[in-house]
Amino acid sequence: MYDLIIIGGGCAGMAAGIYAARYNLKTMIISNEIGGVLNEAHIVENYPGYRSISGIDLMIKYRDHAKDLGVEFVDGQVEKAEKKKDGFLVVSKEKQFESKTLLLAPGLRRKHLNIPGEDRFAGKGVSYCYTCDAPFFKNKVVGVVGGSDSAALAAILSAQYAKKVYIIYRKEEIRAEPINKKAVDSNEKIEIITNINVVEVRGDKLLTTAVLDREYKGSKELKLDGLFIEVGSVPSTVLSEQLGVKLSDNGLILVDENKKTNVDGVYAAGDATNTVMRQAITAAADGAVAALSAYQHIKKKKVEKY
Repeated sequence: MYDLIIIGGGCAGMAAGIYAARYNLKTMIISNEIGGVLNEAHIVENYPGYRSISGIDLMIKYRDHAKDLGVEFVDGQVEKAEKKKDGFLVVSKEKQFESKTLLLAPGLRRKHLNIPGEDRFAGKGVSYCYTCDAPFFKNKVVGVVGGSDSAALAAILSAQYAKKVYIIYRKEEIRAEPINKKAVDSNEKIEIITNINVVEVRGDKLLTTAVLDREYKGSKELKLDGLFIEVGSVPSTVLSEQLGVKLSDNGLILVDENKKTNVDGVYAAGDATNTVMRQAITAAADGAVAALSAYQHIKKKKVEKY
């Protein structure tokens, strides 16, 4: 039996693993993607200690640190989590594991536009990972749907390769961080189209056109070779619901300052919780606190047993 099983391999889960190992807890991290959404960060410039580092390189450092401390890793999707008398049962890839405590750190999954043609052209022009796919659009025309900071970053990176980049946003003004907004505004390749929606994508074998809900420069059709969808993320609630963990109205895991959920022995950390800030550094801090709480829980149970 493990002392702690961590579900999720992003900043929160990995930091929790590092701290748990330092508390001498037998720890396993189960994730279908080590690194999580930070893998999509082309450059990270707000993580203390690193003036500039790619998201993938930062997560490799997390992983190597955890492995050096003896944290075990299992690649796969957790299909079931169940509370038992003396702990928890976790099922992944038809394998079963038992643990005294659980940490939920699933992060968030990308939202889709849910428009005609989106699924058909996924991987054929439509993308949800600009750091993965931007280099494929060298000297092409691409669009970025969204108005958040991630949309601005997608446009900035895409402009390094593409000959033209459109940011397509449904509201009056994009809401990126000032430094990124300035970079967008000063880049001659980037054009912002506001108060407009993409309602369909079309093409033959590959994407060629985004259909808009109103005319732009005399046409509702915008010729594109690629379209990055950056319209936010939502939490996965499946495991939380199986365990009886309380969620907010928008599906976030409710935790206290110690990262405890309402279920004894279950903790949660990172972007999928009711945190006030969703950044790599805050997710890592959440994971560290959650690991301490798990350690204290196990220590208390040992004292009660004897």
